[in-house]
Amino acid sequence: MGEYTVTRNTTIAALPDRIYPLLVDLHEWQRWSPWEDLDPDLHRDYSGADSGVGAKYAWSGNRKAGKGTMEVIEVTEPTRVAVAVAFEKPMSSTSTSVFTMAPRGAQTEVTWTMTGPHSMFSRITAPLGLFDRMIGKDFEKGLAALKSVAEVSGGQRE
Repeated sequence: MGEYTVTRNTTIAALPDRIYPLLVDLHEWQRWSPWEDLDPDLHRDYSGADSGVGAKYAWSGNRKAGKGTMEVIEVTEPTRVAVAVAFEKPMSSTSTSVFTMAPRGAQTEVTWTMTGPHSMFSRITAPLGLFDRMIGKDFEKGLAALKSVAEVSGGQRE
């Protein structure tokens, strides 16, 4: 058990070219990320490219939000975005989140998959299904928000 994987998906009534900008531009994550409401005073720092490969985001917040960094490491426009995530607090961990978008007529199936090396916490909780349920719940919340943003506002900032 060297690595874990958590996957969730949803169908969004929008084409990939409407969803892709919400994923590839880390500034847009404030509109849908399941973790944005964990700390109203969250400190955010953007660097690198404006969007796409090399775009970076660092955050620091309360105990719930923790501290860490994200960087877009791979893109295939408009169907795939990979993001490297490194947590410093509350515990140290690294992972890669990959978003894939598969058109299905006028809709798109969006899949969010996170993989990473097991930490002591995930090594203990993964066999019980607790790790998948805990992280999966956040993914489901984030995908529901992404769906809402992409469908209601057409993905455009209001």
